[in-house]
This record gives sequence, C-alpha cells and structure tokens, in this order.
Amino acid sequence: MPCTEKEILEIMTAPDYRPMLLKELYKKCNAYSKLERKDLRELLKALQTRGRIAKDARNRYLIPAQDQPVGRIEFVRSGNMGFVKTPDGNEYVVFIENAKSAMHRDLVQIKPTGFFKEWKRANVVKILERNLSKVAGVLVREGKLHYVVPDDRRINLRFAVPIRNQADLKGATPGEKVIAQITRYPSPGSYPTVAITQALGAIDDPAVHLPSVIVKHSLPFPDEFPPSVSQEVPSVPGKVRPMEKKGRKDYTNLLTFTIDGEDAKDFDDAVSLELLENGNYMLYVHIADVGHYVTENSAIDLEARKRATSTYLVNTVIPMLPFELSSGICSLKQGCNRLVVTLEMEIDPHGELVDFRAKEGMIRSRRRLTYRLVNQFLEEKKASARRSLNKTPGLLTCLEKMEELAQILRQNRKKRGAIIEIESGEVEVVLDEKGHTKQLIPRKRNISESIIEEFMIRANEVVAQLFFDAQIPFIYRIHEQPDPETLSQLKQYIRALGIEQKVPQTLNSFHIQKLLEGLKEHPLRNSVERLVVRSMKRAVYHETNIGHYGLASEAYTHFTSPIRRYPDLVVHRLLKEYLHGEIFENERNKEWEAILPSIARDCSRRERVSNEAEWDLIALKKVDYVSRNLSEIFQVVITNVSKFGLFVEIPEISVPGLVHISTLNDFYIYDEQRNMLVGERTKNIFKLGDILKTRVKDIDFVRGEIDFELVD
Repeated sequence: MPCTEKEILEIMTAPDYRPMLLKELYKKCNAYSKLERKDLRELLKALQTRGRIAKDARNRYLIPAQDQPVGRIEFVRSGNMGFVKTPDGNEYVVFIENAKSAMHRDLVQIKPTGFFKEWKRANVVKILERNLSKVAGVLVREGKLHYVVPDDRRINLRFAVPIRNQADLKGATPGEKVIAQITRYPSPGSYPTVAITQALGAIDDPAVHLPSVIVKHSLPFPDEFPPSVSQEVPSVPGKVRPMEKKGRKDYTNLLTFTIDGEDAKDFDDAVSLELLENGNYMLYVHIADVGHYVTENSAIDLEARKRATSTYLVNTVIPMLPFELSSGICSLKQGCNRLVVTLEMEIDPHGELVDFRAKEGMIRSRRRLTYRLVNQFLEEKKASARRSLNKTPGLLTCLEKMEELAQILRQNRKKRGAIIEIESGEVEVVLDEKGHTKQLIPRKRNISESIIEEFMIRANEVVAQLFFDAQIPFIYRIHEQPDPETLSQLKQYIRALGIEQKVPQTLNSFHIQKLLEGLKEHPLRNSVERLVVRSMKRAVYHETNIGHYGLASEAYTHFTSPIRRYPDLVVHRLLKEYLHGEIFENERNKEWEAILPSIARDCSRRERVSNEAEWDLIALKKVDYVSRNLSEIFQVVITNVSKFGLFVEIPEISVPGLVHISTLNDFYIYDEQRNMLVGERTKNIFKLGDILKTRVKDIDFVRGEIDFELVD
C-alpha cells in the first residue's frame, strides 16, 4: 500500500498540513489503482474508528483537537448515561441529554465540561461513526403506528416502522421479535426509523435467541465473511508443503497430543513431556503457527483484527478466522503434520523454570484426547479409559507425569499469591432438537482441565517475561489491583454472611485465596466467588506491563490461542521477529510502538462485546429452562439484598432471579449496615445466605430475567 498508518499520521501531524479531502489524500499517498484506493480508505476508516484521526464538517481528514478527544460511548444498562474512554486513557461521563442523539458504542467527539462527583464530565459535540446498522427487538403497535423496541436497554429509545402496506411487516405481528435495518438515525429534529428485514417469531421461541443476540451485539453471523476474505481463502493450503519444513525443528517423533472438550473443532495447542536425567521436567507447549498462514495486513488479517476474538454462543461459534484456517491447516489434528511455535521449558521439581527455548517447528499429534477421557483415567480410575489410552504407547505414563507437574505448578502459583480456588460458575447448556434447554450442567475444573490450564499459564508467563526483560514493544495481558472501595464492599459482604474468619484490614490476593479455601462447603461459595470476581478490575490487553493481580504474575500475555484470539496472533509475530532479530531494527521497533496501543485497546473492547453476547445467550437459555418447569418449587439462596428486594439464585444450576419487595407479606425496611430486610410488623428478617422456597412469578423472555415469589 502506498501509505502506511505511520506515514498517514506523520502527514497529518506535519506543521504545514491542512485538512484534506479523500481525493487529495489519494494523490498525497500515490494511491492510483482501485485496489490501492480501497486499501487507503480501509486504513483511514480504521484510524478514525480508533480515534487517531477525524473528519471535519466538510469531510476533510485531520487530527482531533486535544480539547475535543474521540472515543466510543458506552451507555449503562439504564440508558440514561454513558462513558467515553479516549486514546489518552481518560474516561468521561456523558448524560443522555448531552449525548447529541448518540447511541451505544457510537464513535463520538466530545468536549470536556468539568466534573460530576469523581468523574470527568463531557458533552458530545459530533457523532463520527454509527455503531449500529441493525436492531433486534420486539414489534409493538400503538393505534395505527408500529415501533421496534430494542432488546438492548442501553439504546434508550424506540424506532418507528413506516408502513406502506402489510408486506413491510415481513409477516411479523405485534409482540413478536424482529430484526430491522436502521433507515434514519435519531437527531434533535427527527425520530429514528427502521425497516423490518426479518420476522423471527414469538419471544418465547428458542429459535429467536441466537439471531437476536448476534444482531444486538453487532456480531457477524457464523459463516459471514466479507468478499475480500473469501477471495483469499482459496490460496490457503490444505496440508503442510515440503518447502515449509525448511528451517524448522522436527518434533514429529515426540509423543505429542491435544486435550480439549468433546465438541472442540479447532485445536491450537498440543503438549509433550519428557523426564530429564537430572530429575527435571522438559515440558513442550506447541501452539499452531497461525502467523505463517495469515499475512500481516491481508484481508484475512484485517478481518481477524476487527473481530479480535471468536465468540462461543452455546452450540454455535462465530470464528475469528475462516473455517479453512481455524478447523483446517492451523488446527493441530491427530495424524496431520502441522506448523507450530514451540516453547521448550525445563522445570525443576519445585515448579521453577530452569531454562527455556522458543522454536519454529513441526509436529504430528498422536491422539486427540478429551477432558472427559483423561479425567476418567486420572480421577475415576476407569479401566475402559486405561484400555483406550493404552493403545498409544507411552501415553499412560506421560499423562500421570503431566498430572504430577501440573500439581507442582499449581502449588507454586498458590505460594506466590495467585487466586486459584475460583470456579467459573458457568454451566453447560444442553439443548434438544428444537433449541429448548434440556439440561443445565455446572462446569467443574477437573484434573485434565487443570493440566492444560497450568501448562498454558506457564507458557504465557515465559513469553511475557522474555519481552519484558528485553524491554522491547509487546502486548501484555494485565490485571490491575482492585480499588480499595470494592475490597471494602467485599469485606462487608463476608461479614454479613457471618463467616467465622478474620478479615484483615487490607485484603491482598493471599487473603482472598485463604478465604475461598475456607468456603468449600458453604452454600454461598459461588456467590462469594462471583463477588470476588466483580470486586476485581477486568483483565485487559495493554502495551505496558503492570503484572497480573489474579494470577500473581509479574508479566503475563496471551500466546496460546492464536486461532481464536487476535492478541495471541500478534504475540506470535512479535516472537518470530524476536527469534529472527527483526524486532531489534530501529524502524520496525517504532512501527510496533505505534500500533500496539490501538491493537490492545481494540481487542479489549471486542473481547468485552463477545463476552456480553455469550452471557446474554446463556441467560436466555436459562430462562427457557425455567419456563418449561413452571410447576416446580425452586429452592433458592439469597445472594444479595437491596432496598427493592432479594437477589436469589438456584445454586445447583446458577440461575439468578429477583424476589421483589412488593411480593413480601409485610412492609420491609432495608438495613444497609447489616445488608438485610426487616419486616416492620412481623420483625421477619431476610439476609444473605438464607434458603427460600420459591416459584416463578414472571419471566422476561426478551432480556433473560426471572422474578420469583415466596411459596411460604
């Protein structure tokens, strides 16, 4: 391409630069062909999306004024206020009346106006890019007018549906779910409108769940890739070619295998283990060499960066990479030669790293193992599992030694203060042929999951430490220390539970770990674990290393899943350039310094969107499960108390809900100090940890929420 990102920024920051139109930038960047102009437009759009450049009222490109920064506005669930995080790291609160008709995740230019409480406050001065093009919602009718009410509460408005004839409704009737294309955005002088593109069906039909969540979060549909990506896919090879083996270490004679879930389709990590004569372990972590097949700035690469992650929606995957890569040449399939980036780590019997080497290599996986099979062998001691595994020579002994090493590594992490007792609180959703939820099965971390987790954590730490010690550009996975205020709330919660443990004045990760160990049999363990998670800041990607609080790691990154996470692919490129010495070249070093902050910021944001979509779909599936068991009396535990009611959970299947204060048989007063509701007449008390018998009172099929009422 005639102009790189760095060159465009240099052009626009030059003292003599005046804002240019697109056609002027074509000339300035020597973009003459159709393809060159298309590439330049995409690059300008990417820079604009990241807030590095903007357009003025006359569509001329410029660097945003320092007193009017750019960022994406993210509204809270009530929709009445949003937050804008700008490239300089500042965050501003914007109230709906000052948002200039901006909607959730729109790219906006803001003007700081002072402070509101502890927050910096700003007004939106310009909407630079709309995030939404479609909405999923419920069709409603008022008189002769039709509207679509979005599923997403953060969009605090409804869209009018102009109806010329019945065909405009696409067969939808009021009260049903629809997908609609936005035809006019909200503005001070006009109301927003949409055109219905698809009638999904009744709100309680499970078939509406997946498309609703995909559209709500502006995700692509599973097989949806742009034409530019489809054009590149045919050039992806189906197998490793002879010339690709040159210069790589051959690991094909090493006993190597994958361990994944039953339904896994892509395998981006494999492991091997040898015992050395000195008593140390030689652990090999082989990661698919995705970077070999995905060229930087290719159409496939740009789309992968835009998605940033694969999204797992119950039994559907929206992949970051096309199938030919994710489940084809990059997947470490049994019996197939595959290119890898391998970490060889020598670890002593105390779990300390003695030495390591990173190599570009080639493997051939001997077995595709599942967590279930390995657990049946190591935990349940099933003879059938032993017979199955014994078909591969050396596999039984290797797995036993891997269990041994994983326990050593786990204890090593525990000693340094890592929080390792938290279960995910996730459930496996089992669907029937119509998409209804048949079962909700709590996910447990067993020995096989722990083996892979420990090996991948150590590999990620080794790569991160390598770059941190070398003091060269890198992308880290960081986790900041919790705010003192949130830790104070956690302490109050623990005291309200009446747990007989001393809670120190200052909570660090050691104390949190010890607390969780003492709650193994407590009915509110899951609630405490989730509160611990909520009290912590979100782990994000960043170009500056500050360590990882939860893992107690001095340096951490994501290196082990390049098929499904873009930061891992970037780390692979950095590591390979390190191995070849390219990253030490001054110009290349500067290029990485320029682009890593925006990659880290974009990937963190997209990861959050993906997580929200996953949580939303699971919430809908939980509601579907409960709706099909309405006659059941559910035993729930109180997980929190508020002035408007009791937050409760069906503990066995992690289904949350609310018992509203209006359904209780007395006037209840909220005791904030002791976090309980007290009946004015009966003196009855509801507090954390109480077990209640309830039935379902109401279900919100659109937002995945349940109201319970007490049975007695």
